[in-house]
Amino acid sequence: MRENQIFLSPPHLSGNESKYINEALESNWVAPLGPNVDAFEREIADFIGAKEAVAVSSGTAAIHLALCLLDVKKGDKVFCSSLTFIASANPIIYQGAEPVFIDSEPETWNMSPSALKKAFQNAVYEGWLPKAVIVVNLYGQSAKMSEILSICNQYGIPVIEDAAESLGATYKGKASGTFGKFGVYSFNGNKIITTSGGGMLVSDDIEALKKARFLATQARDPAPHYQHSTLGFNYRMSNILAGIGRAQLEVLNQRVDARRANFKRYFQELAHLPGIYFMPELKDTFSNRWLTALTIDERKAGVSVKEVLDKLSENNIEARPVWKPLHLQPIFEKAKYYSHTDDDNVSKHLFERGICLPSGSNMTEGDQTRVINSIKELINQRLSEREVFQAQNF
Repeated sequence: MRENQIFLSPPHLSGNESKYINEALESNWVAPLGPNVDAFEREIADFIGAKEAVAVSSGTAAIHLALCLLDVKKGDKVFCSSLTFIASANPIIYQGAEPVFIDSEPETWNMSPSALKKAFQNAVYEGWLPKAVIVVNLYGQSAKMSEILSICNQYGIPVIEDAAESLGATYKGKASGTFGKFGVYSFNGNKIITTSGGGMLVSDDIEALKKARFLATQARDPAPHYQHSTLGFNYRMSNILAGIGRAQLEVLNQRVDARRANFKRYFQELAHLPGIYFMPELKDTFSNRWLTALTIDERKAGVSVKEVLDKLSENNIEARPVWKPLHLQPIFEKAKYYSHTDDDNVSKHLFERGICLPSGSNMTEGDQTRVINSIKELINQRLSEREVFQAQNF
């Protein structure tokens, strides 16, 4: 009999979600907006230390609104991390603008300050500047925000911090998502907390977020009839989903602790194996370890990423490769790209060697043991085969 499936990052409910959902049902607040939405926005803003927050239908919607607020339009260019999910860059295309992709660096796997600096220098040489920079905090690890902000501030370019995966993480004691002009969180079903689908736009610019609410509710003018002078969007979160988010936020710290405990055990059990290297945690940062990610050096480990993924799949375990860099995606094949150094394409290297292991905060010890043993068995088997081959050919 096949064992139960272990998922990469499944939802983990607190048990308190029904309280807020029932309140919404009993009060008939089931449409977008309502008391739960207002409360969820306040609670998120308080948790991260931002002045204001706007609950929306997805993290993608939040990025799109941020670009609208920054007046990104057709013909503009936006610098964006390459090693990320496509949702980080799609809103650039929505606005008719052009993405320019920036490589990662080894210490965080996130945007390379040296590549960013090179991109700015080249832009100035060509006589233009980007309208914004979208920095992604991959798998819960903050980018080098001090260096990145210093570069962007030098040119007067605003930063959108895509913290979709890093709610609960910190950089130098400050919440991830609060460093840029705008911050973005996702509450998709696989995130560290979920509303089933949803996102949040945060900022200290209260007037800007007031406009974001206007745009997110179809940009309806203040008139007794339906009047619209600006293009708007149907981007607001429903009161029911916000209720789920409120209950999830109550246990966020516990979810972070659980994910970090997963990482710690994976590291203790696998880091000593040849060719296995875990995603680092930068000094003075605190990663939420949303996903435990590592790279495999096939020459040392004796196995490839595909072989590990296949082995896990055979054992009914879901794992994934690291994000395919956006500059390598067919849809962006003509986009400009700046590598970490002239001879070091870090994001491509991470994609070719990277793997994300099951990291749910509701993983049992037995589930994690299955994952660990599957990897150990495969690597040890291949290493033994290699030793036998070498002995026979000595």
